[in-house]
Amino acid sequence: MRVRIKFSKTGSMKYIGHLDVMRYFQKALRRAEFHTSFSGGFSPHMIMSFAAPLGVGLTSDAEYFDLDLEEAESSAVMTEKLNRQMAPGFRVLSVREIPADKSSKGMTLVAAADYDVRLRDGVLPAGADESRVRDALDGFLSQSVIRILKKTKKGEREIDIRPLIYSMAYQNGVFSMTISQGSTDNLRPEQAIGAFTAFLGLPAEKSDLIIRRKELYADLGTDGERHLVPLEDLGTVIE
Repeated sequence: MRVRIKFSKTGSMKYIGHLDVMRYFQKALRRAEFHTSFSGGFSPHMIMSFAAPLGVGLTSDAEYFDLDLEEAESSAVMTEKLNRQMAPGFRVLSVREIPADKSSKGMTLVAAADYDVRLRDGVLPAGADESRVRDALDGFLSQSVIRILKKTKKGEREIDIRPLIYSMAYQNGVFSMTISQGSTDNLRPEQAIGAFTAFLGLPAEKSDLIIRRKELYADLGTDGERHLVPLEDLGTVIE
């Protein structure tokens, strides 16, 4: 059986990197006495995979990993058992059964994500009230092409990120966005905000941003129509 576990990562845990998060959950699963499946070979390990590892310094309401189990209890019981092992800053939100095939893995399905981004004080000019920022954002999004320089292993190349920004709004000091994520067309929230502040002539550093991931989605649309579904909704509750 394969399950998908959704958890939040907040507070000081935002400074913990992906590999440490993975090791932490491996230990928590052992302490919670989950009957996990292991790979074969000389160095067996838990069969688990994270949908889209979060960068250091970001918080999240929707992190996911898929886990293979030899035996399973109800979703409610497994959620409670894991939460007994969680340190402050981690909380398990749900455990759901998913199909045990490669095409159903979260890391394969991720296509988009929601983010909230705040700018630290002093990035926007004094007097930049909410209506002016929204007007500027409308002008930014009305562009047919938004080019940025993307760093790769082979150097830098220019890409158009406009097709990767599905929506973007500003209210009460928060930029809310839905952007493309995944192995093919991956846009980071700091790239989207960086392009907007550059549009204003106010380049912002990553350290100027407070970023929170709100949700991860699969795209179940057909014929070019986008239909985003939270990864959690692709699983079923175990009674």
